[in-house]
Amino acid sequence: MTDLSLQSRVGDVAASLPGAAGLFRRQGISFCCGAGKTLAETAAERGIDADRLLAGLVALRTDAAAAVPEATDALIAHILGRYHATHRAELDELIPLAAKVETVHGEREDAPAGLSDLLVQVFEEMDEHMTKEEHVLFPMMLGGGHPMIVHPIAMMRHEHDSHAEQLRALEHLTNGFVPPAGACRSWQALYAGLEKFASDLVRHMHLENEVLFPRFEGARG
Repeated sequence: MTDLSLQSRVGDVAASLPGAAGLFRRQGISFCCGAGKTLAETAAERGIDADRLLAGLVALRTDAAAAVPEATDALIAHILGRYHATHRAELDELIPLAAKVETVHGEREDAPAGLSDLLVQVFEEMDEHMTKEEHVLFPMMLGGGHPMIVHPIAMMRHEHDSHAEQLRALEHLTNGFVPPAGACRSWQALYAGLEKFASDLVRHMHLENEVLFPRFEGARG
């Protein structure tokens, strides 16, 4: 995320900065129930050194910017292969797995009721989003840009915000991707797969929001 300070909200940071969710979990910080609180407020509540927490997040942002393909065509190819294809393949597996867990364990209070429906919604919206990038935005970028390119970029940013909200819903529904005691192997595999998917999606959106899109947002012709 471009702006990162102690006034940044926990939920926004977790959904936009690669590695932040894991750092928050290690610190016992809930970025679902406490999503609207600032880093400063959360640190004070948890008895955590706020400056040290911020420094850890800044380091994550530095790491996220490293080892990224420099050329735009290589970066787009990386996004397509590493993220677009991976998201589709993983959701194809996670949706029926979620339905199975809900069906088999639906009587349990800690069962993730509604998870498969949420994942179907995630898949449909993400597939439409990625298709627009593949057929409209990325070709414009590979062609050197266009005076009107800021408009599809703005739309992609807006849709990224929607994806981030869905990630928070997934976090809430799965108790932070932590399976309950006695969870079967399918349940454990489901939550592990969802955590990996969520982490990948945050990295994907960060690459586009912070690296790829800014290369073209200043070019208005």
